[in-house]
Amino acid sequence: MKRRTTLLLVASALLVASAGGYVYRTMNKAPGASTAPGSAPQSKRVQTVNGETVVVVATDVQRASHVDVASLATSVLQPESTAYATVIDLQPLFDLRNRLAAARADRESSRAQAEAARAQYERNRVLFEDDRNVSQKSLQDARAALQTSEAKLQAAEAAQNSLDATLRQQFGDALASAAMAPVSDLFQQLLAGRAVVLRVTLPANDGLPAPTPIIVEGPDGQPVSARKLSASPQGDPAVQGHPYFYAAGDALPVGTRTTAHVPLGEKSTSGLLIPASAVVWYGGQPWVYVRTAPDRFTRRYVPSALAVDRGFIVTSGFRAGDDVVIRGAQLLLSEELSPQSITTQCKDPPECDD
Repeated sequence: MKRRTTLLLVASALLVASAGGYVYRTMNKAPGASTAPGSAPQSKRVQTVNGETVVVVATDVQRASHVDVASLATSVLQPESTAYATVIDLQPLFDLRNRLAAARADRESSRAQAEAARAQYERNRVLFEDDRNVSQKSLQDARAALQTSEAKLQAAEAAQNSLDATLRQQFGDALASAAMAPVSDLFQQLLAGRAVVLRVTLPANDGLPAPTPIIVEGPDGQPVSARKLSASPQGDPAVQGHPYFYAAGDALPVGTRTTAHVPLGEKSTSGLLIPASAVVWYGGQPWVYVRTAPDRFTRRYVPSALAVDRGFIVTSGFRAGDDVVIRGAQLLLSEELSPQSITTQCKDPPECDD
């Protein structure tokens, strides 16, 4: 009986010791650590190294999350800005030109009639003063005909001047001059549909003169060269800025709204081009993740960056050859800002959002 009691006490002690060891191991195990024998403890996902925040992402997780990087290279670019452009309807220009041609013909006819009436009046006046070789009534009739012809000439000239002013008020000096010229290559190209006119609204705060050549985006995304004609007297009511007329050699549809790339007056800039896809915005500022090791990424501020169409040009804070994340940067930012006490049991982190 005593022997049986002793065996029960020993068994109870062993069970208590085993349970205590299990609780101890459970409480001291890192969250998410593997329970397999011999497994190493998992490192923290976000660390601080030399004052910089480092996000640790295993290479297999990078592949599953489609995190891609690209090396920075030195690039020389011409700084530029973007502007809104619209292909305008030229039918009012053609109509005004036809009316102007008719007004010119009317003026020339009135001028010829006035010159003939003046010549007739002078002959009658000379004859009347030379011993009254014509009657006074004939002289008076010649004077009335002269005055009527001169009044018609003034009216014709006023009509032509009004059309000239309308042309310039609606289409600017360059297009008005082309429409009024007897021969104009530009106007012939516009009539034949081999060229179009765009109203480009340049930014109002750049303080720079309108550049002569610019590039506009065609409907298929291809660049189209355009040259400056003159300032536009009328602006786009939907866009604030300085409107200018530009002529493009491609037949773009009337009413097309597109983007113009306007070179700035600054010299070419040499620096590192950070692609736009690599930039994440946090706290109202641009940041980029740089891969510093196969499984480590550091978020860096983009300092004094010059914005261009394809991204940012930087001259400090980065070096040629730095690997920046061009795909998946937003995932890294979410990982960095997520509470570190929360872990996932998913094998593929993006699937945890489902």
